[in-house]
Amino acid sequence: MKSEVTNTKYPANTPPRLTPGQARSVRKLTRQCCNNDNGNCLLLDDGDPCICPQAISYSLICRYFRRGVLPAYPKLEDEILRPKGSRRCTVCGSFFLAGSGRAKYCAECAVEVHRKQKAAHARKKRLGVDN
Repeated sequence: MKSEVTNTKYPANTPPRLTPGQARSVRKLTRQCCNNDNGNCLLLDDGDPCICPQAISYSLICRYFRRGVLPAYPKLEDEILRPKGSRRCTVCGSFFLAGSGRAKYCAECAVEVHRKQKAAHARKKRLGVDN
């Protein structure tokens, strides 16, 4: 199984910062979270109602929201969590950091695809087929 690119856009223990548009989208989604009770977070409730941190923050703080709600919206998830400058491999679909504007494959798939292309070219050359 191919590994996803780790998020290099943000330091390890820093939650991702949201743009104003992303923050609006996240606030709308917090209403659909199963831990939201009229704007209060049931996970943080210790007897006193506690407002949902995602509803008042420009950071992606809540781990439950990140793992439970956000994957249902892949476009928004990619926009927030995917490293800047990364692309999706056309073969396996995993993310990779593109070294150039022409990159289409992750490192693992590039080796295999280029091997097949080289073999096909050699086969054409051997058979005398011109382009």
